[in-house]
Amino acid sequence: MTRKRAQVAVVGSLNMDVVVKAKRAPKMGETVMGEAVHFIPGGKGANQAVAAAKLGAQAVMIGAVGDDPFGRSLLESLRKSGVNTRGVKTVPGVATGIASILLTDEDNSIVVVAGANGRCLPEDVEAGREMLSGADILLLQLEIPLETVLAAARTAKELGMKVILNPAPARELPEELYRLTDVITPNRSELEFLTGRPVDEGGLEASMKVLLERGAGCVVTTLGAEGAALLSPEEGFRRVKGYAVEVVDTTGAGDAFNAALACGLSEGMGLSAAVDFAGRTAALAVTRLGAQDGMPLRKEVEEFAKRLNGG
Repeated sequence: MTRKRAQVAVVGSLNMDVVVKAKRAPKMGETVMGEAVHFIPGGKGANQAVAAAKLGAQAVMIGAVGDDPFGRSLLESLRKSGVNTRGVKTVPGVATGIASILLTDEDNSIVVVAGANGRCLPEDVEAGREMLSGADILLLQLEIPLETVLAAARTAKELGMKVILNPAPARELPEELYRLTDVITPNRSELEFLTGRPVDEGGLEASMKVLLERGAGCVVTTLGAEGAALLSPEEGFRRVKGYAVEVVDTTGAGDAFNAALACGLSEGMGLSAAVDFAGRTAALAVTRLGAQDGMPLRKEVEEFAKRLNGG
């Protein structure tokens, strides 16, 4: 049977990732020598759009870049991956957003400067309404103004679309946004921030339930190597296993997960199946350097699944 092609729209950020690799992070006031520096197209919104396109989705994006070399590189990366960039505007006299990423053997830390992402406005969403109307899933994050995120979610509901909100970087959210969200996808630390309570093994379900009570349709919490957990009125609370891989770069893991979740739901998968598909996609993504370059193709995810099943 032919699989329905996913139709995914993204309203979000585009950043140039300035990635510095070092053995370890410096302590306060300390200088350490780095091993390498890379300039890699990124931004949560752009990463998710590229990941969706590589998984076979028809992906469209609304966002903003500056009129500088970084902006031009970001647009080229999106187009090369098959993303429709008609909704990405270029803002004269404003720098493209950047993310300064310190990548160590243990983990990564990121400082984001919004730049042109701060000029992604509600009127840009309205201008892109026709583009959005061709999709059935809208992916949102929090690296653009919150008023724009809200406007996009409202527009999606008017168009009959499902909304997936990746609440990163974590910030306080208005009650209306929860109610407009079909699936909210915090990681462990974002869940703790949003609920104001520590998440231990016994408290995970209770913490996720807080977001349901605020109006979210369902909650999917990513747990790194441990996999993910989901809570929905239909399926209740379930854990979905993770996959053991050799980790090279965790930078784009969450973006790969969210894009794959959107693709799976758009294709008609149930929530548990879509979460498992998202976990496999994220596991492959962390075995490669670079958020967008590291996003796997659909055939690679399918081959990975066959290997896991001994095929």
